[in-house]
Amino acid sequence: MPIFITYASYSQAGVKGMLQKPENRTGPVKALLEKVGGRLLSFYMTTGSNDVVVISEAPDGTDAVAVGMAVAASGAVTNIETVRAWTADEFTSITEKAAALTGSYTPPGG
Repeated sequence: MPIFITYASYSQAGVKGMLQKPENRTGPVKALLEKVGGRLLSFYMTTGSNDVVVISEAPDGTDAVAVGMAVAASGAVTNIETVRAWTADEFTSITEKAAALTGSYTPPGG
């Protein structure tokens, strides 16, 4: 199953809710991923430009994006970004494909 990394920040309403009822949010995220046939691999609270980093598996990108949209609809998080992750071996295969295509593309105006 593909691996996805999702970054998000808590909204003002999300921070307010966390302060009113401090709790570990891993469970709700895990349950949502399982609803789409995915699996939570890691859940981190971070500092910096993102408050949350989620590493998950999902059947495909549409499932991973749908989970992010559902969480965003709650109003608790903003700036959700989901990216696809590849292992080093998987990416080697991708670069081999790209190498075989090199020179085949004609740029605009070329």
